[in-house]
Amino acid sequence: MFSKNLLDEMNTQIKLELYSGYLYLSMSAYFEANNLPGFARWMKIQAKEEQEHAMKFFGYINDRGERVVLQAIDQPQSDFKGALAIFEQALEHEKSVTARIDLLYSIAVKNNDYASQSFLNWFVDEQVEEEKNASEIVEWLKKAGDSVTALFSLDSMLGKRADD
Repeated sequence: MFSKNLLDEMNTQIKLELYSGYLYLSMSAYFEANNLPGFARWMKIQAKEEQEHAMKFFGYINDRGERVVLQAIDQPQSDFKGALAIFEQALEHEKSVTARIDLLYSIAVKNNDYASQSFLNWFVDEQVEEEKNASEIVEWLKKAGDSVTALFSLDSMLGKRADD
């Protein structure tokens, strides 16, 4: 059985994962509106991935015999200052998600909740990948600078992201 604190925090994590998806979908919409379909596709796939993360928490809470309590999701930002600013924001967002996963893990450790620690290990590993991906794209965009050719090249490359 969960500690009340861990259950509450995991229910909050569902909201935050859904918000992440909502934010990335908003970023995708920005890229679509600015004729960058590759960046839009990358963000749309990222949004779907975040929804899947929320559903992992949803299933886990149910599997442990507890009740999911959904919370209101904030409206995401809709105006952005370009591709680099978006991916810098995405990287900072992923770092905040990592901090949340670390919090959940520390609560599980404190409560000797080995099942939750095992469940959360997947998210710990996933966040390393999430931060790495966003960080790489930030660096590519910085190197591209004001080059429209480089931006379109990156757009083409990111558009090839597999839809897991």
